[in-house]
Amino acid sequence: MKYRSILFALAAALILPFQACSLEEDTSAISTPGNFFRKYAECESVVNSCYIPIKSIYTYTYFLAVETVSDVMSCASGTLDACLDISPAVPRFGQTMWTQGYLGVQRCNYAIYGIEKCEALSDEQRISLLTEAKTLRALYYWHLTCFFGNVPFYFDYVKDQETLLRLAKLPRMSADETREKVIADLMEVLPYADQTRTSDNPGQRLGAACGWMLVAKMQMWNKEWEAAAETISHIEDIYGDLSQYDYAENAMFRNKNTPESIFEVQHTYTQGGLTYTSNVACVCTPTRKTSNGVTTFDGVEIPYLGNQCTTWVSARPSSLFCVGLQTKKSTDIRKDVNMAWSYDGHEFSSVTGKPWMGPKFWCPDMQGTADGNNYKVFRYADAILMKAECLCEMGQDEEAQVYLNKTRNRAGIGNYVFRTHVRLQEEIRNERARELFGEFQRKYDLVRWGTFYQVISESTDYAKRQENVKPCHEYYPIPDKEVVYSKYALDNKEYNKYGL
Repeated sequence: MKYRSILFALAAALILPFQACSLEEDTSAISTPGNFFRKYAECESVVNSCYIPIKSIYTYTYFLAVETVSDVMSCASGTLDACLDISPAVPRFGQTMWTQGYLGVQRCNYAIYGIEKCEALSDEQRISLLTEAKTLRALYYWHLTCFFGNVPFYFDYVKDQETLLRLAKLPRMSADETREKVIADLMEVLPYADQTRTSDNPGQRLGAACGWMLVAKMQMWNKEWEAAAETISHIEDIYGDLSQYDYAENAMFRNKNTPESIFEVQHTYTQGGLTYTSNVACVCTPTRKTSNGVTTFDGVEIPYLGNQCTTWVSARPSSLFCVGLQTKKSTDIRKDVNMAWSYDGHEFSSVTGKPWMGPKFWCPDMQGTADGNNYKVFRYADAILMKAECLCEMGQDEEAQVYLNKTRNRAGIGNYVFRTHVRLQEEIRNERARELFGEFQRKYDLVRWGTFYQVISESTDYAKRQENVKPCHEYYPIPDKEVVYSKYALDNKEYNKYGL
């Protein structure tokens, strides 16, 4: 009965305000926070449900949408997000992000409302649960604003039809303003939460570390450099010296919940059992072929990959990346994790100017498309490079180099030799490409820096993507059907300018 009660409660609280059918829902007999949030276990169970939409977001299509549409890689995939064949009428992954992003927001709103009303919680329990739920809500708004730009904003618990109808007609709100509201909300709880690494939390539940990371990222989008640098200091207090974390150990997707992780998507695979997997490895593994009982990957045997995995058209590092930023002959230890020119001394058959995606993304003994790796999204190295960028933007070039050199030294490429402020800024951006390769953020960085359209339009790695790109592709369009459901409170004016 308790499980059914959760489902009924969420059915009311989590109805997407942008679905036409939702406006006809009868919510009169649904559980409410007043008759469900009666003890800690019930509160925690609803917070657990707030994680579920993350699983629908972090798929291979999302990887294509934010990594292969960038300066560091491309993919000639039949999944057309990879070539920017998107529009309000055909939003492709935009529909998934919109639906799952707002589903996450609404679940979090419901959880937070109930936790705040629950009288059975101790102060410690309340802070812990609120930190988790508010961090998750911030994560969904971070995704929505990075992906769509200006989006509708609300913290309301959907308690009745009146609220549902009001929210359904919300227009876009400035992404800067949305981020400011989310930051303020997080700051109500983060200073009082346990300041622990995510990997130290039971079950890898999100807490203060991820909360601080999201605050800093949103502050940087809003160009609040000094505030972001101060926020990152909290993460430094939690994680300490970067050099204690080995790059390969902490960056490989197969190594789960490593000490450097701040947020990674949790996957499991048990053959024949209950599973939650995704499929990014399918677009990051050399082409598999089995002949006469021998399985090879682009002509090379890789025993630990097994003989049952499915490989799709693979993403490939761009020429800019593998020839310019992280070359085959460089001393950068990350190159053999990020890229694969060969395996165990054997050259791949089709590698000439471009390598395959590296073992960072491969899934050992993958069965079909069941990629059981965890996906690294936020690592401590990311925070360190964010601090370098903030200091650089504040004109503190010497201090910025200290932070830049932390990741460079760990990678074995030595200290940066300073020339000019502009070149330092460029090197910090390049170092983010090398360090965070394939970690679901590169397009967001390009958009945040204002370089996305120029980078893609000048690219020579994927002609179809280059032909399609328009300035409006910085952000995905809001799906047309959501615009209609809002009774045209929402719009796609930037796409309309280009006849889309």
